[in-house]
Amino acid sequence: MARRRLPHFDVAVAVIRRRGRYLICQRRAGSHYANRWEFPGGKRRPGETWKACVHREAREELGVDVARLAWLMRISHRYPHKSVCLGVFRCAIRRGVPKPLSSNGLRWVSAEALARYPFPPANRRLIARIARAGSAML
Repeated sequence: MARRRLPHFDVAVAVIRRRGRYLICQRRAGSHYANRWEFPGGKRRPGETWKACVHREAREELGVDVARLAWLMRISHRYPHKSVCLGVFRCAIRRGVPKPLSSNGLRWVSAEALARYPFPPANRRLIARIARAGSAML
């Protein structure tokens, strides 16, 4: 029996660290994985580069401009209803103060505290990598 082809999404993720803490956003009620936490980011548009997507999503979700993007990792994950490929970038805020423009709220949390927040399953490898790095810069 052939497996059903799932919808696939490329998602750019921004790992923003400031003073030893990482910026996370709480997903809105009514969304997929509502009220769980995630790193800022979103779906890559057709023809859009990974970096352009990180820049666009930072403006749309947080109202900030980011700089110093550095590739961290790629994560492929299969949910029961879709598959995703996360393109994860380390970056810094160049201009602006983050605001929860498309989320319930924002928090700056330590690497150790990330494990206490419920994240969607696709984020597990990224959180484990940040935990291994500890206070060292990713």
